[in-house]
Amino acid sequence: MLAGTPVLERLSALLREEGGLIATLVSGSVNGGGGESPARLAASGPRTSSRTEQYELLVEAIYEGYLLHYGTPRVVGAADADLRVLAGDRLYAIGLARLVELGDTDAVAELADTITLSALAQGAGDSALADAVWAAGARAVGWGSSDGHGRAKDLVASGAPEAFEAMRTSALGPARTP
Repeated sequence: MLAGTPVLERLSALLREEGGLIATLVSGSVNGGGGESPARLAASGPRTSSRTEQYELLVEAIYEGYLLHYGTPRVVGAADADLRVLAGDRLYAIGLARLVELGDTDAVAELADTITLSALAQGAGDSALADAVWAAGARAVGWGSSDGHGRAKDLVASGAPEAFEAMRTSALGPARTP
């Protein structure tokens, strides 16, 4: 396993403990990939600060599910396209169920929207918009949503051309005043 990816190692262990088909798909090594994980962003906010490790793990599970659908997963390997979709759905369910156990219905709704809106962006062939949706969704989990974030989600859902900029701005958070 790659050093520096403790949450991915924890996700691997969790999936092995789950047993069943998902356990058989856990890769022998963790592919850390590049870039900052949305899970780390979500777990670093004030809303999640009392349970940082739990939030990081559950958002990482959901993000791994997304990567099984649309990208390169880091923990789960499934060569068959149908199996990738099923494994991705299982990871969505694992992460969302853990979030429900924490009683954070706002974050459940936010991550459900993130899954939906990133799928819409991917369906439109706009992976940059999907990445912005994930960054903004993770920020909303960690810091709370805003009116601007709600508008950005509406723009993505309607296919508006300004959706990317609105999501990118939402991912940065509220403007700071000097």
